[in-house]
Amino acid sequence: MTTTLITGIGELVTNDPAVGDGSRLGLLTDAALVIDGDAIAWVGSAVRAPTADARIHLGGRALVPGFVDSHTHLVFAGDRAGEFAARMAGSRYDGGGIAATVAATRAATDDHLRALLAARVAELRAQGTTTVEIKTGYGLTVTEELRALRLAGEVTAETTFLGAHVMPTAGSTGGERVDRQERTAGAAGSTGGPRVDAGTDRDGYLRLVTGEMLAVCAPHARWIDVFCEPASPHAFDADEARTVLEAGRAAGLGLRVHGNQLATGPGVRLAVELGAASVDHCTHLAGPDVDALAGSATVATLLPGVEFSTRSPYPDARRLLDAGVTVALATDCNPGTCYSSSMPLVIALAVREMGMTPAEALWAATAGGARALRRDDIGVLAPGRRADITVLDAPSHLHIAYRPGVPIARALEIEPGRET
Repeated sequence: MTTTLITGIGELVTNDPAVGDGSRLGLLTDAALVIDGDAIAWVGSAVRAPTADARIHLGGRALVPGFVDSHTHLVFAGDRAGEFAARMAGSRYDGGGIAATVAATRAATDDHLRALLAARVAELRAQGTTTVEIKTGYGLTVTEELRALRLAGEVTAETTFLGAHVMPTAGSTGGERVDRQERTAGAAGSTGGPRVDAGTDRDGYLRLVTGEMLAVCAPHARWIDVFCEPASPHAFDADEARTVLEAGRAAGLGLRVHGNQLATGPGVRLAVELGAASVDHCTHLAGPDVDALAGSATVATLLPGVEFSTRSPYPDARRLLDAGVTVALATDCNPGTCYSSSMPLVIALAVREMGMTPAEALWAATAGGARALRRDDIGVLAPGRRADITVLDAPSHLHIAYRPGVPIARALEIEPGRET
């Protein structure tokens, strides 16, 4: 294999505390590294750099680990710009609106979806993302969920089955309309209130998701996810979410959870109890939620682009970090609540709105995302790790948050035989 020596690195963020300045970011100045194929072979001071087959000089630019976007919904057609405009005018987000994307996605051909997906992945890499997780959830039938997984699998190994995204509208799965309030009447914690018609046979759809749909989709997925949000009539309550997650675990899938986005609820503690790799959103947390996360290996993945796009309160990252919780950052790129693929924007929002330092935000967007995916080959620049690297048109990592909206980050592409 061809080896490539990269020199002229003004600042190298390794995320390895054993090297450099000893901080969590493992900062090195006047650094160099050697890439052998798709792996890092050597990291250190430029004056001690070994020889290699090719050389790239960065002219003082900074290098950081490639961003790890551990929460996206990239397989979709259409857009919901009108919904965004309505929210900016004061409409409240309640978890609905997905039906419009489901209809557009079902109507799209494989080739159209594939082209849209390829363009979005290229957009991610142009902003420094080198690893992406992709969820389904805009099909909500056996055939459509399988199609989404197959397409996602063409561009990433991090595929997530999210048949339990929302309850589909009446008629889309052949179910009958039932009233959710009647179904839950008399259950523990029920407080009555207005009747909420979910527009589908909830029990029937739950059986489909955990039965035939799961059986067909599991071979094409690494993860299973569920939108656990009792505050929304479109999502799944605690018992439904538990059923989905336990079925997915029995099918050999890792667990992920959408939880505590719209209100405090059971999502976080359910994720911790079942050993989920990550619980995502975490916008509304009670004290026991934070305590549960602090004592677990479950990562709290925060998605500030959603709060930006829905005019919602931002998660309190400072509270989580001070409690010792492992925090990741991701985009949640989707057509309804955050149509942005920009991890640099997410980092800037985390610093400006959520109490994170630039170093904490960068770690969460790289090593934190890797932990959310339970990966030890990415998120750190050290010998033996993948050569997933992002270059900044700037002298240090501070410029990511310092220059929001400026395209200074991009995935480093190594051209065979290049010498500069």
